[in-house]
Amino acid sequence: MRVLIVDDETPARERLQRLVSELPGWEFCGEAATGEQVLRELDQTRPDVVLLDIRMPGMDGLEVARHLTSLEEPPAVIFTTAYGEHALEAFDTQAVGYLLKPIRKQSLQEALESARRVTRAQLAELGENTESHQARTHICARVRGGLQLVPVSQILYFQADSKYVTVRHLEGEVLIDDSLRQLEDEFGDDFVRIHRNALVARRYLGGIEKHGNTARVRLLDCDETLEVSRRHLPGVRREIKALDR
Repeated sequence: MRVLIVDDETPARERLQRLVSELPGWEFCGEAATGEQVLRELDQTRPDVVLLDIRMPGMDGLEVARHLTSLEEPPAVIFTTAYGEHALEAFDTQAVGYLLKPIRKQSLQEALESARRVTRAQLAELGENTESHQARTHICARVRGGLQLVPVSQILYFQADSKYVTVRHLEGEVLIDDSLRQLEDEFGDDFVRIHRNALVARRYLGGIEKHGNTARVRLLDCDETLEVSRRHLPGVRREIKALDR
């Protein structure tokens, strides 16, 4: 069984690698210092289990675990933390495993042996039972069997079409299967609905143009315009006025 170690501290990764190498039946297959790094390299390491630090700069362990569910066969996740057992009270410990630092060899072995694959439903339950409901910093899309990360700060808009949502960003576009309602609930502080099928990032709102009887929003850093429905037009006008560009 293959184990991937994710921690932003080098000594912690080295200690876990040494412990894993001492356990029969378990193989160290790679390491990562950030959440972004592990998701980009996951298709090469192909772990059965991920030992995942919760507190990391940028994308934390909880967000990484949510993105792992984009895989057809997500690895089992065992969270590691140095923040004391009281910090775990917010989580459903039945959904995934936890290890408290400094991690003991026996505790690691027991956690690895009992690790189970984390399903979408389990991680959704985990999200409902945690006190942290912070929005993701990245959107993760499946591309040619791998994962592509898109920083939310670079997303121009989300647009629903059939059963998928197009994520248009500064470098191109990807498709995801989140619903527009879910995205609005999560990113409502940074995106504004302009149509029943579209959310636009406030930072990229450029202005409103008239095209016959239709109003369209102009985007910054992009040649595209998007239709604004009559229902949402007053709100979009207020948003653009508030930007005071």
